[in-house]
Amino acid sequence: MDTSVDPQAKQKKTHVIKRRVDPDAYHAQKHGTTDAPVGTPDNPSNAIFTIANVITFCRFALTILFLYFYINDRNRVLALSLYTIAAVTDFLDGTVARATQSVSWLGKIMDPVMDRVLLFTGVLGLMFNGELPIWVAVFVIGRDAYLAGGAMRLQKYRHRPIDVVYVGKAATALLMSGFCCLLIGWPTTPGLGLFEIDWLPGFGAGTVGFGIWLVYAGIVCSTITAVIYTREGFFLKHESLAGRDVETVDSNKRARMAARPKKGSSARAEAAEAADLAQSAASSASSHVSARQASNGEAEA
Repeated sequence: MDTSVDPQAKQKKTHVIKRRVDPDAYHAQKHGTTDAPVGTPDNPSNAIFTIANVITFCRFALTILFLYFYINDRNRVLALSLYTIAAVTDFLDGTVARATQSVSWLGKIMDPVMDRVLLFTGVLGLMFNGELPIWVAVFVIGRDAYLAGGAMRLQKYRHRPIDVVYVGKAATALLMSGFCCLLIGWPTTPGLGLFEIDWLPGFGAGTVGFGIWLVYAGIVCSTITAVIYTREGFFLKHESLAGRDVETVDSNKRARMAARPKKGSSARAEAAEAADLAQSAASSASSHVSARQASNGEAEA
């Protein structure tokens, strides 16, 4: 039985992944319209073994080792040290890649994946050791699964990913900080003394880790983020079905405005601004649609 990989199928899959990760850089490279140096964020290289990517691979190894030592209670100090190093170096790979002009497609793909791996291993470690309510772990992992499923569904209507919102970045930072504090067990703070519920630590009279409050704040921000992304996704789907442009930066701006709560005159102002953006985007919509169709035709070929 022939188990060889079809080069054309592999190339097609590579193009699809690049287009989903960074459509602007992908199209610029494909059509030769980029003047940015190779290895910069706007013109990533195809290199694999860069210093930044090696740091990313090391972060992955550290998180797996942390989970093994922590769950099996082999060496708690070592486990926490591994997790802390992985968390602290979260920004390092991207910084090194930009400083050394070695930004790569693999790095662009792996960096967000590693952020989730780091987050999930902290959640699972705390949950298995009974230091975090199960519902928190279910929420964190479930929310990401929901957003990932929604993003895959939205790919049917557009290739460009939804822009990251700042509240989403704040949610990740709060959750990571909270998990680190809980893993270390410091600092601690007295409970609020409002009611005693096992699955809501901190609201009773007992002492709890301060990290739980950061986790609660992260959950609130995560919920807001999920609502924003959901509203934007439905807006973009309707725009696509109506035949309007959904592949340019302007389409993301229109979606972001559509996701905002609207009140009175503010709603009218936002609607007027959205109309202006839609009108400016309409002039270039046909060219973008043609480019998308050509891209799809090439991928299918």
